[in-house]
Amino acid sequence: MSAIDSLPPLREVIATHDLRAKKSLGQNFLLDLNLTAKIARQAGDLSACDVLEIGPGPGGLTRGLLAEGARRVLAVEKDARCLPALAEIADAYPGRLEVINGDALEIDPLAHLTPPIRVAANLPYNVGTELLVRWLTPKQWPPFWQSLTLMFQKEVAQRIVAQPGSKAYGRLAILAQWRAETRIVMDLPPQAFTPAPKVHSAVVHLTALDQPKYNADAAVLSRVVAAAFNQRRKMLRASLKGMAPDIEDRLVAAGITPTQRAEEIPLEGFCALAREVAR
Repeated sequence: MSAIDSLPPLREVIATHDLRAKKSLGQNFLLDLNLTAKIARQAGDLSACDVLEIGPGPGGLTRGLLAEGARRVLAVEKDARCLPALAEIADAYPGRLEVINGDALEIDPLAHLTPPIRVAANLPYNVGTELLVRWLTPKQWPPFWQSLTLMFQKEVAQRIVAQPGSKAYGRLAILAQWRAETRIVMDLPPQAFTPAPKVHSAVVHLTALDQPKYNADAAVLSRVVAAAFNQRRKMLRASLKGMAPDIEDRLVAAGITPTQRAEEIPLEGFCALAREVAR
């Protein structure tokens, strides 16, 4: 019998430890261990990797990651009510699970992890996008992680993989696709969660590239993209006029028509414009 089979069902764990999901913590628990194992498999072969998990809750995905062979899992959980349930999992997998009680936005996990590192998490809705942006914008690239396998609201997942010309295309798509390969690997209905959220969810897998797809200064690219999409209905010559007095000339030099709008410009075009602005 495997260790995961020796642990009680998650509904029983939740009842035993009175783990009612808290809306204030963005909690929606995934209780189907077949689904959590499937998500863990989307992260690839974990046998030679440490895995960072944010917001494990009662430990459904944690159990999946360990059962699928993760070398070690570091689980960061803000809700102290979940710690006894996670301690039971740690006992079932001796030496392979470390749990930190704290806020993922304030903790440096690298002190507890050994490369290669992958991140896999059913991210709390209220901090998911902020964590992703942090992981995509470190001071040094390549980042500490090889891949990210993350669950988001489906709308956020679609923004990460969006292509030019779509309403979902924006800053998050450019940020993610500049430095990573991105794809949606699973869709989950509200009924898969307890309590059921009002929205569908999706799992996105991002694989870090050794180098960004196109040359550009990260800070300049970020400024250009933010300015362009903050006024996405305006023509670029208007939304970017604060970037440089001769912004129309720079747009043309980057191969962009000044009357185009942000959502029409592919990643390569924004990188070319960032290079022109940097000059």
